[in-house]
Amino acid sequence: MTDLPEPRLLDRFGRVGRDLRVSVTDRCNLRCTYCMPAEGLDWMAKPEMLDDDELVRLVRVMVGLGVTNVRLTGGEPILRRSLVDVVGRIAALEPRPRIAMTTNGIGLDRLAAPLAEAGLDRVNISLDTVDPEAFKDLTRRDRFRDVEAGLKAAADAGLTPVKVNAVAMRGVNDTSVADLLAWCLDRGYALRFIEQMPLDAQHAWDRSQMVSQQEILERLGERFTLTPVTDRGSAPAELFFVDGGPETVGVIASVSAPFCAACDRVRLTADGQLRNCLFSRSEIDLRGPLRDGATDAELEDLVVGEMWAKKAGHGIDRPDFTQPDRPMSAIGG
Repeated sequence: MTDLPEPRLLDRFGRVGRDLRVSVTDRCNLRCTYCMPAEGLDWMAKPEMLDDDELVRLVRVMVGLGVTNVRLTGGEPILRRSLVDVVGRIAALEPRPRIAMTTNGIGLDRLAAPLAEAGLDRVNISLDTVDPEAFKDLTRRDRFRDVEAGLKAAADAGLTPVKVNAVAMRGVNDTSVADLLAWCLDRGYALRFIEQMPLDAQHAWDRSQMVSQQEILERLGERFTLTPVTDRGSAPAELFFVDGGPETVGVIASVSAPFCAACDRVRLTADGQLRNCLFSRSEIDLRGPLRDGATDAELEDLVVGEMWAKKAGHGIDRPDFTQPDRPMSAIGG
């Protein structure tokens, strides 16, 4: 086995970048109310996006700097037609990173097996409600059965543990979080709730309306007994055993209990911009230098410099916090 490279993605606070989130497209086939307007957004023009060779080269550079986990995101990554090939090429890198994908699950029923064969290790599937009518209202699309089929296909293909990501929203699904957990437990899926973050295209996020980790746990506690799991490490979710385990449920409390001090993430957008924080107001261009003939060493220097500039935290609680201009669909989940 090839030895892992010495970590070079260090910041001023001693954190090491190990986890690369790669947005392979900004396009999406849902119109979730908390993410984008009904009419959608102005998508990136194809020439602006990294092609397969460019994307894989940048991932290779990052792996050479010590990245051990690569997560493919969007938008909706399944909308990238070359996705299976991209996964295969990343899986062929030495040392081979672990490869995961965050998806809404639509179309995964036909791609789960090819993706697993290409080298995808596991998936997270976004699903906020298991009520088909509520799903239709929330996503503005009648596609719940497609997501359900995608989840089953992922499990059948061995992309396990199959994780479900859910955003709890006041007046939408906050009273049914226990129903969602029961549904996932019955099917063997690992549920992770995520606090709603200020990353919507409409810039309409209101912290006073956010369903916090404490409230989610209180709702779940009405039906289940939850026991904290120790040894969280750098994982974003705080885990709890459900009714004594071994099944767990997690909450990613990015707003009310941020995990910035242990963050090991870095993000590459579909148009080749590197972001050292999800909430960063700045990013560094890798696409331009790459297309201008930059060497791998020159690209590495750009990446290392950007990671060194990473701030101590996202600053949501600061009075001068300003939401990033890019919405989540353009940054990558």
